[in-house]
Amino acid sequence: MRNSELVISRKFDPGALLGIAKDFFELGKPRVVLVMLVCALVGMALAVPGMPAIDKVVFGLMGIGLASMGAAAFNHLLDQRLDQMMLRTSRRPVAEGRLKSWQAATYAAGLSIAGLVLLWFEVNPLTSMLTAAALLGYAVVYTAFLKRATPQNITIGGLAGAAPPLLGWTAVTGHLHADALLLVLIIFAWTPPHFWALAIHKREEYAKAGVPMLPVTHGTEFTRLQIWLYGWLTVAATLLPFATGMSGWIYLVGVLGLNARFMYWNWRIWRTQDVTAPLSAFWFSIRYILYLFGLLLLDHYFFY
Repeated sequence: MRNSELVISRKFDPGALLGIAKDFFELGKPRVVLVMLVCALVGMALAVPGMPAIDKVVFGLMGIGLASMGAAAFNHLLDQRLDQMMLRTSRRPVAEGRLKSWQAATYAAGLSIAGLVLLWFEVNPLTSMLTAAALLGYAVVYTAFLKRATPQNITIGGLAGAAPPLLGWTAVTGHLHADALLLVLIIFAWTPPHFWALAIHKREEYAKAGVPMLPVTHGTEFTRLQIWLYGWLTVAATLLPFATGMSGWIYLVGVLGLNARFMYWNWRIWRTQDVTAPLSAFWFSIRYILYLFGLLLLDHYFFY
């Protein structure tokens, strides 16, 4: 009787099941996806004068979120060898062996297909196709090829990560618009200084793993300069919503303050020897892009 009770307790161990669920949830990089969904939601809001249709918002965010988590899971699967060699990623579920490759592949494919099907039937085919392109761009073009092939991997591959506001826009309207592409441009310009700051901080790990990140191939001094220059490119891109009439004075005043702080951290990376500056700049840049899109939203509804 005791042996049978022991078998049952092992089969239905709530702690083990919770651990497996957490591992699968981690495969989807939920914190990264959350930032993407915020940007997609802002794209939805900016696409129409008033409030966007609630069904498009709900199904759009669900579909984009599922597909994004699927792409993230593919990233775990394809990068497992590299993840094992880097301290920052060595404890990821697939890299550490807590989940098998086939489990990650099945999970990634299931999430991706579910998201794309949901977008196709409940939102519109254009958003589904654009999401599929972004998924392939991140999971295949960037992760499987660019990341290992060129130090410009972030610059080129960043286009896939810049898609969320465009996806949100098309989810509500069903068509492309120049203002939506402007939002993509902002994230596209912001991505290199954002990620190169982390790459400087993790340079030794990338070198050990054989990943040709810019600090590894061209040195940290060159990368610091590029962060400074790309920072100014980001500033220029963030002023375009006001210049084109997409946003008003509330956005302009707010974004000038944000850009001052953003460039302060980029200057710290470029001109000081503060070893903590790159990582601090990286974390600030995440808040920066969220605050910027929040300003776009505030400005849009203030003048509505």
